[in-house]
Amino acid sequence: MKAKYFRPTFAVLLLLLSGTAWAQDDQMNWSSLTEEQQQVLIPLSETWDTLPIERRARLAEGAKRWSDMDTEDRASARERFQNWQGLTDDQREAIRERYNQFQRLTPRERERIRNNFRRFRDLPADRRQQLRERFRNMTPDQRQRVRDRLRQRQQDRPRPNDAPPR
Repeated sequence: MKAKYFRPTFAVLLLLLSGTAWAQDDQMNWSSLTEEQQQVLIPLSETWDTLPIERRARLAEGAKRWSDMDTEDRASARERFQNWQGLTDDQREAIRERYNQFQRLTPRERERIRNNFRRFRDLPADRRQQLRERFRNMTPDQRQRVRDRLRQRQQDRPRPNDAPPR
């Protein structure tokens, strides 16, 4: 009995999903963008309708975020983008790979890394420079031992949600 209803339900679901895709495609036409988004994306105006829908959606969202930024945030974003453009293809690929590795970590590991970064960022500039130099001068084996010690230290610490031993 279930098989009888499965096919029509599946067909209806496919139609609904394809209708959603068509609707999204219509919503991502150049004329459907706000004036602010069009202003930001003007270099892409000639080729906009030839871009994949996912890319148009990401670009439109980015243009919206840009429009919502204040002057200081825009200057910071411009600087980061210029730095990105100044990287070689190999450097960009290495950054993408590190980002993907970070995304594959458990939430707990990602939070540990974020906390370590915050602690490092909050150090005085001269202390940060000392630590950078010290790390640069280490051999790969020494660096790995430091990472392992830090990871072990982190695991040995009681977590805030852990109940105290009885």
